[in-house]
Formats: sequence, C-alpha cells, structure tokens
Amino acid sequence: MGILDGLLGNASENDTQQTQQELSRILGPDERVEKAYAIIRDQIIFTNKRLLLVDKQGITGKKREILSVPYRSVERFSMETTGHFDLESELRIWVRGQAEPISKAFRDDQSIYDIYRALGQYAV
Repeated sequence: MGILDGLLGNASENDTQQTQQELSRILGPDERVEKAYAIIRDQIIFTNKRLLLVDKQGITGKKREILSVPYRSVERFSMETTGHFDLESELRIWVRGQAEPISKAFRDDQSIYDIYRALGQYAV
C-alpha cells in the first residue's frame, strides 16, 4: 500500500523508524513505535506502552492533535466491514471515561484487519 491508498481513505502502514523520529519529542525514554498506520492525513500508532491517535488539522497539516490512550484504558473495540452497498468499514474503540467511542472510517477492509489484530495484541 502506498500514498494512493492513503488518499483514497485506505490505511497504509508507515515506517516505524521514521514515525519514531517524528514523535521523539513526546515518546518516553524506553518507549518505541511498534506499528504505525496512516489514514489520509491521520495516524494510528502502537507503541510498546500506549496507543497514539494523531489528527492532523488545517490546510498544511502542521497543526496536530495527539490523543494518548494507555492500553489498560481500552475497554473494548469493534470492527464493521464493508458490504455490497456499504463501501466503508469502521473501527470503534471505547476508552474508559468516555461516553462515545473513538471512530475511524476506512474505504475498504484492506488494513482494518491489521489494525484490529494489533488492538487485540496490545490492548488485551
């Protein structure tokens, strides 16, 4: 998967070393990026300690909101795949203390399975 997948709303896997360097100012001394995915301009990042959800904002994407979710705070998560007439799949993550789940939409099922598997590995 590449840049075209990201533009189409499909998740693409990012290079973990590059993501580690980009986030070096916010990562702990012994924290490392293990998996990273991009959805258009946003990112879902799995470190060895927490889940990071990066929401790039504005025209240039320079402004970013970074949500840090400790794995122990993930209560549950679900995945809805595409159908014949519904062309978007959706990932929902319920975090302790929040009434509504965090929701991310995908244009197809290609990488939602990888992200769902990673959530199962890290958040359980």
